Amino acid sequence: MKQSSSSNGTWRIGDLAEASGVSTDTLRHYERKGVLRSKRAGNGYREYAPDSLERVRVIRKALAIGFTLAELKEILAVFDRGGVPCHQVRSLAASKLSQIEVHLKEVISLRDELRDALKDWDRRLAKTPSGERANLLTTLTTRNGLHSSTGLLLRKPARQKKGRQS
Repeated sequence: MKQSSSSNGTWRIGDLAEASGVSTDTLRHYERKGVLRSKRAGNGYREYAPDSLERVRVIRKALAIGFTLAELKEILAVFDRGGVPCHQVRSLAASKLSQIEVHLKEVISLRDELRDALKDWDRRLAKTPSGERANLLTTLTTRNGLHSSTGLLLRKPARQKKGRQS
């Protein structure tokens, strides 16, 4: 794999995209969001610094564990100014872990409720004559464990807007 794409050590967008495994659109998006920078060469092409491959890898890993581009923009701005954002990074990660643990408990509860519903439905189906309705879905309204918001648990959690605390 190439380390960079030009004699001065900078990356061209296509080469950086290929080396990092993301699309050129993704790199442009990262630039618009302020987590990646490029300069324009004399021919107008983007040139990325030699350390941009590592920056893109960090961004991808951070996104994968739940950081947002807005959070990364703030952290990387501190880093780029020579600051030490380590406590901020740790605090954000701890908050994300806490959110994941709450979500995990909710999903486990949903799993248990769904298991109970399936057992109940199996009993109902065994007692229902062939060709007749067992009204399985309507039994959900009479179950104590299932809540109206339960279906939302399987959706990806909404991102909090900057500055909002819940």
